[in-house]
Amino acid sequence: MAQQTLEDCLQRVELVRQEIGKVLVGQKDVVEQLLWAVFAGGHALLEGVPGLGKTLLVRTLSQAFELSFQRIQFTPDLMPTDITGTNILLVDESGQQSFQFQKGPIFAHVVLADEINRATPKTQSALLEAMQERTVSAGGVTRPLPDPFFVLATQNPLEQEGTYPLPEAQMDRFLLKIDVPYPTEEELKAIVLRTTTGQAIHVEKVASAEQIAEIQQAARDVLVADAVLDYAVGLLLATHPGEKAVASVNQYVRNGAGPRGVQAMVALAKVRALLSGRYNLAYEDVEAVALPALRHRIFLNFEGEANGIRPDRIVRDILQGLESKKV
Repeated sequence: MAQQTLEDCLQRVELVRQEIGKVLVGQKDVVEQLLWAVFAGGHALLEGVPGLGKTLLVRTLSQAFELSFQRIQFTPDLMPTDITGTNILLVDESGQQSFQFQKGPIFAHVVLADEINRATPKTQSALLEAMQERTVSAGGVTRPLPDPFFVLATQNPLEQEGTYPLPEAQMDRFLLKIDVPYPTEEELKAIVLRTTTGQAIHVEKVASAEQIAEIQQAARDVLVADAVLDYAVGLLLATHPGEKAVASVNQYVRNGAGPRGVQAMVALAKVRALLSGRYNLAYEDVEAVALPALRHRIFLNFEGEANGIRPDRIVRDILQGLESKKV
């Protein structure tokens, strides 16, 4: 990777951060993790209570990029064709009838799936199939989705009545899961001052689809040493109960992460290394991405659920147990 290419990537990403910072107060870790997902070419799931700026963040991100944007508000009566589109019957002036495909909101570069757990499993499956295949099949025709294509979904962890939790296999389709924290006292003051003045904030478009593709390619070119790759694989295997697992895994975990987990860790860690100005992967990169990459891929048993154990604690215990494995 040329030094000029690296500097161009870093400058472009910093411009994106600045534009998002015009609108969003705080949430630096959330913004950074969302950028990891975008430049790794994957989808992200954001979880947090209402009012934390999840929707605002995704909308602002799409404004900073020269990309099309669509928002889908998930509700129990939403149908799969409301997302993917459907064939409609057209009648011309001569009375001739023909079918024409009306594209749904999934045909956009950035798709915000708001409160994804409020839709029925059938509708969720239509979205998640498009996420995996990056195509939509309707009327015997397969249509490609725009490139790049990102689904950024949100869900509320508090209000679970009338919701349809995502199945384990479908959760795995998200490259990472971002926990959106509550703002600090100072951030709350800044939010109030910024949102009650009535001043319009204009977000500049600072990155095109071609520039995003360049950063994605630069991230893929980051080198991974065998020792670091072994560490990432060992971290994934340590999420499964067994003789070599740490005590909390054996006590609280029903199933550990699948192969997509280590793929996600390496892809995200490469982006983090690139954005840190390095050409090679380090242990610290893998450790930094372990929580968002694995927290939605670790499934607790009854004892873990009953004791309120969070997957984040399990991942931290594993990381602590693997300290001696670094070389």
